Amino acid sequence: MENVVLEKNASQVVEDKMLKYKKKKNIELYKSYRVFSFDLLFYYAIIYLFLSIEKGLTTAQILQFDAFYILFKSCVQIPSTIIIQKIGKRKSIVFASIILAIHMLFIIFAPNFNILLVSQFLCALGYTIKATCETDMLYDSIEHGEKRGSTFAKIDGKATARHYYIEAISAVIAGFLFVVNSYIPIVLSFLVLMWVAIISTKFEEIEVKQQKVRMSEQFRNLKYSFRNIFHSKRLISLLVFNCLMVSMIKIMQNLRNTVLLEIGMPEKYFGLIFAVLGIISGIATKNQDRIHKRYRNKTLTFLAFPTAISCLLLGIFLMFDINVRIIFPIVLILFTVQYTTKGPYYVLIKRYLNNFTNGEKRVKIATVNNLIENLVVSILIFGASSILNVLPIDIALIIIGGISTIGVVIVLDKMRYTVGLKPDEYSKKEIL
Repeated sequence: MENVVLEKNASQVVEDKMLKYKKKKNIELYKSYRVFSFDLLFYYAIIYLFLSIEKGLTTAQILQFDAFYILFKSCVQIPSTIIIQKIGKRKSIVFASIILAIHMLFIIFAPNFNILLVSQFLCALGYTIKATCETDMLYDSIEHGEKRGSTFAKIDGKATARHYYIEAISAVIAGFLFVVNSYIPIVLSFLVLMWVAIISTKFEEIEVKQQKVRMSEQFRNLKYSFRNIFHSKRLISLLVFNCLMVSMIKIMQNLRNTVLLEIGMPEKYFGLIFAVLGIISGIATKNQDRIHKRYRNKTLTFLAFPTAISCLLLGIFLMFDINVRIIFPIVLILFTVQYTTKGPYYVLIKRYLNNFTNGEKRVKIATVNNLIENLVVSILIFGASSILNVLPIDIALIIIGGISTIGVVIVLDKMRYTVGLKPDEYSKKEIL
């Protein structure tokens, strides 16, 4: 009997060591993996020009191109959750990485807008899976403790910051290569995605919980998730705020190219401009923890107000026929404001949503957040594209910026009593 106990203890020690090794490996791998997987490289600096010149899309259609992507993310949220529960987080990340590489091939060879939408569906499926379980895998690999949240933010923030630096370099290269051949940057983006897929195979599964799941069960679980999460005023406030903030970020992401063309900026400089902005965003992201410590419960205010007002000011300045030498520095300053707030926001909002949770709750919160965010944001982007269909870019920016500013004021006013409180000030319903 004593021997059996000793064997069990020895076996448990081996399992603990193996689990510790897997967690350490995942953390180290995540630091390099996230640099290349966080978002597309060689892409955003030229995709507007590529779609308009090579594929013949209008500004409104390009905005719809992004809106459909976000709408598709809502549609694939439940199937994505089923895939993750069925095959595990590691295999899901590998699968998603391969799907994203394939989606780039559709963009390269698409003959019309409808085929381009297929690429967006694949992109939505890939990034929805990654958004649901990628950072959660990192959370699973970090030891429990009071500093777990700050450790996560530090690792994810540093890796994301490095991504922005790499994105800056890729933007410069993409801008100049686009002039040589517009397809070269897209091919390079595809090659990076293939490299990410290869790296993803090296992750270790921490929690092996393969389950037999049904669509009906997922809808039932989603129903309960909504019910539980909507009991928390803190989470409701964060979900609403996130929809508004992401909408502003996504709309401006598409309209910056139009603004540069409107002021007469040569296309070959687009990559260089977005490279500088990417570096600024990387520096801001690296310092997200400092921003959090400096502003505490006013952090979201610090990030949201400048974003909304910069959009409004862009429209106002574009109304006047100002020489490009004067208007360009103004536009660059306003773009800088948007990039400075974007990077830290994506890291910090995950931190705030994950507070007071465990692994199971985090997946549910991520699922509900992704579903609501994608549905609401896609509707708002479709609305912005409708405005662009009938109004010039300057008036459209004033309207979008004005609505965003009013929305930020209203939402932040409601959040004063629900977000940013001390742990002992929250009711039991807030601690999921």
